[in-house]
Amino acid sequence: MTTLKAVHTQDRRFPLKPGEGIDAVHSDPVYSYAVSSIRSDRGHCGTGLAFTLGAGNDLVCRAIDQLSEPLIGCEINELMSEWGRVSRTLADHPQLRWVGPHKGVIHLALASLTNGVFDLWAKDRGVPLWRLLLDLSPEQIVSLLDLGYLEEVLDEGEALALLRDEMEGRGEREEVLSAGYPGYDTSVGWFDYPDEAIIENAKRAVDRGFSAMKLKVGSKDPERDIHRTQLIRETVGEKVRLMVDANQQWTVPEALEICPRLAANDLFWIEEPTHPDDVLGHKAIAEAVAPVSIAAGEHIPNRIVFKNFMQAGAIQVVQVDATRVAGVSEFIAVSLLARKFGLKVIPHVGDMGLIHRHLVFFNHIALGHEKLFLEAIPHLDEHFVHPSHFRDGSYITPQEPGSGTDLKES
Repeated sequence: MTTLKAVHTQDRRFPLKPGEGIDAVHSDPVYSYAVSSIRSDRGHCGTGLAFTLGAGNDLVCRAIDQLSEPLIGCEINELMSEWGRVSRTLADHPQLRWVGPHKGVIHLALASLTNGVFDLWAKDRGVPLWRLLLDLSPEQIVSLLDLGYLEEVLDEGEALALLRDEMEGRGEREEVLSAGYPGYDTSVGWFDYPDEAIIENAKRAVDRGFSAMKLKVGSKDPERDIHRTQLIRETVGEKVRLMVDANQQWTVPEALEICPRLAANDLFWIEEPTHPDDVLGHKAIAEAVAPVSIAAGEHIPNRIVFKNFMQAGAIQVVQVDATRVAGVSEFIAVSLLARKFGLKVIPHVGDMGLIHRHLVFFNHIALGHEKLFLEAIPHLDEHFVHPSHFRDGSYITPQEPGSGTDLKES
């Protein structure tokens, strides 16, 4: 028996080096975590993260303090046997829900808290998070999920059927555990990097074994974006997958003008071309640039909005982030939705990829999602006890118990 004894929060902020993390909209990022530290009576500590850019990180911590109160004294296995119900109760707090619902500070707090509970659960069992999830039965997985408001497209029965249908091919897909999960380099072309830097970064990424990379776009002068995109394509050749990310900079008319021109550079996707709440705007852009994909999810806050994007055909690459939606459990719910709609899941890694290493292994093996690649951002590696490691451009499968999100002492 392992009981949750206390939940403490930490407001951890990490200034970046000049140029790092800058995009067309976020010009002064301070990579930050609202940290949930969940201690048990057996001495384990689960670490949960939600990602912010600095200001407001303390507000998320204060929300964690309030949301966590009902969990104190709960036995971990009993709690996780019905986490879907518990998660819904926390998300629908009768007063705090008003300042959401299911988005913003409150939902970020639930993400951190949920991720901390999953980390503690895996540590209590002495296994990595990916192993814990793969060892669960389809029925146990579904009990982790809040599928509320999804019932017309994905109810519990269909979620169970999807999981059961993929059981037969698991053994074959488990080869990814020894091979590692491919990554893509997202630090090649931050927005303020000069041409010389993005050329050198692109060459370095290829030398490290990466077969995909991303460039930030959204300049006031579209010709700069087109020039930089062509520059990387010429540098790396046709075999490397290239993506661009506008970070919501364009209006729909602007995106409809520039995106087809960018797409001519054989792009794998165009990311966040307009406001993240504009489902129909994304649909119009997707139709204009097909067969190039539209990717989004970094700022899509919950499974219901993801459902709307999928129903509308507005995205083809689902970038669900476990540090923005309500943690591991809502991530899995969105992944199941994407499987139902036949869409790719390539997470945004607001936690620098640590927890998502585990989740993409689970997605591929248990849900049958295509093995593609996972975003790699190295800027905070030095602050983690168990940072991500790469071999030939692929994430090496983590072996330490938990999700690998423990931060070094400040």
